[in-house]
Amino acid sequence: MYSTLSGVPVKIWEIRSDDEDQPGLKVFEASFLRLLDKLTNGCKIEINETGTLLSYKPGFIRGGHVEHDCGSERAVGWFLEGILPLAPFAKEPFHLVLTGITNDHVDTSVDTIKNVTLPLLKHFGIEGNLNLQIKKRGAPPLGGGRVEFVCPVIRELRPIDLTDPGLIKRIRGVAYSTRVSPQTSNRVVTSARALLNRLLPDVYIYTDHFSGKNSGSSPGFALSLVAESTTGMLISAEVTAQQGTLPEELGHLGSKLLLEEIKNGGCLDQAHQSLFLLFMVLCPEDVSRLQLGSLGRHSIQTLRLLKDYFGVMFKIKEDKVTNTVLLSCLGSGFKNVNRRMT
Repeated sequence: MYSTLSGVPVKIWEIRSDDEDQPGLKVFEASFLRLLDKLTNGCKIEINETGTLLSYKPGFIRGGHVEHDCGSERAVGWFLEGILPLAPFAKEPFHLVLTGITNDHVDTSVDTIKNVTLPLLKHFGIEGNLNLQIKKRGAPPLGGGRVEFVCPVIRELRPIDLTDPGLIKRIRGVAYSTRVSPQTSNRVVTSARALLNRLLPDVYIYTDHFSGKNSGSSPGFALSLVAESTTGMLISAEVTAQQGTLPEELGHLGSKLLLEEIKNGGCLDQAHQSLFLLFMVLCPEDVSRLQLGSLGRHSIQTLRLLKDYFGVMFKIKEDKVTNTVLLSCLGSGFKNVNRRMT
């Protein structure tokens, strides 16, 4: 992702070389490289026989209509997180059809991407025909889900100044279930509301039950929650049922995770910090500011990668009163050179 946007070739060696059973690239990582090859022109990918050495030379982002099977090792959200930063800078608008697992306990779900990630991108000027439709649900381990992602192309991003988290005014969510009793979703909602209504009364959680051909290949249920503030900020949390999880336990855990994210402070939850940091670097040569709660380990590593690939360093200022940090940087002036002239 960083290599494709910056145009800097990358070589990674000793990939799990100490793993005697399965050294080298995993199946889902090779699948992501195949997807990247479909969406770009001119890229060159070389992998040695053992899969422990990867050489990648980026091409230009083509976009267009592409279908891809994500398999059953990682969820569709894992693939979308890597592709989403590329989509606005393609030659043609993205129309990406992905099949596989739509919700699991490891990766960001398609519900969070649809209801939180995409609406937040309007702050950078990415609007218009930006949408994610869930055609079929796919629970682990067999998946069987299908989603369609559409994204327009833009010339350049818009700098942001998000320093006021505001106060939480309402909470929305969706509890989905597939190949289980429809009452399962209702039990999840009841348990979640029992805790969230202690914070505020405006809580509404939809139920989304899939059956028949749209229910995927495995039974499952999950909960995705979104808290909206008075300044338009969105904070998310989600949980997916594993073997033996009761609906009441899932609803309580999901609500607890959302309240922890709200308590953490800042304008974003930890799941969206890295994406916003990247887009801040890709903005025009103007200052962007963002107030966050505590930085996650993934976000800290993102700051290191952004310095290596784009040469941009962030100024970080701690606010001891609110226990938050203010990050600011000067954009690199990135422009979409792939877009067709109109």
